[in-house]
Amino acid sequence: MTGAALSVALVTIGLGISYFAASELAGCGERCKGMEKILIGLAKTSAYIGALGAFLVAVSLAAASDNLTIERLATCQDSWLDWKQNDRGRLDKFANELRSGFSHKENDPFFVPSSNLTVVGLPVARVFPESVGMGVGFSVWVSANFDRTKIALERKTGRLLKQCEVGDNMRTCSLELGEKKTIVLMAEDNPKSTTTLIGCYYFYEK
Repeated sequence: MTGAALSVALVTIGLGISYFAASELAGCGERCKGMEKILIGLAKTSAYIGALGAFLVAVSLAAASDNLTIERLATCQDSWLDWKQNDRGRLDKFANELRSGFSHKENDPFFVPSSNLTVVGLPVARVFPESVGMGVGFSVWVSANFDRTKIALERKTGRLLKQCEVGDNMRTCSLELGEKKTIVLMAEDNPKSTTTLIGCYYFYEK
């Protein structure tokens, strides 16, 4: 059971116990005098359980919130290439965010989030700040299969990815938004694959 599902279950259980206790106290009259303490205890317990569930729901939602900077770069809403040419301050700020919020091993082309991070509602496993496959751009690996990622990406961007291909053991989709801005979706052509790349392709560097 996921954290969010457990949280909802706790809220539901708390409400159920509270309703049961209130119903019994309201309807049993004299015969329940000996049970009042037990039923009141149940009502208090339900309040604690419900409060814990509500707290965990809030924590789960906060933990699962999308990182908008990463998401905007991965979906071509922003471009570090544009920042490099027109806004060095923003580029430097992003570089500092990478260093502080991600771990990185020397010579690896990717960064690993130090805490829970999502893009289009999906958990991020790796961030490739300078590349999309063999091209120049920005991309992330999310822990979800190709079809689930495609649906999530189309829902979040409001754009359908119609240009899709299967070949060389890979599934790909792309959508050109403008010069040096093409959304790319890529995953291994394998039903068991659980990782998909979302990225913004700029250009191919020979």
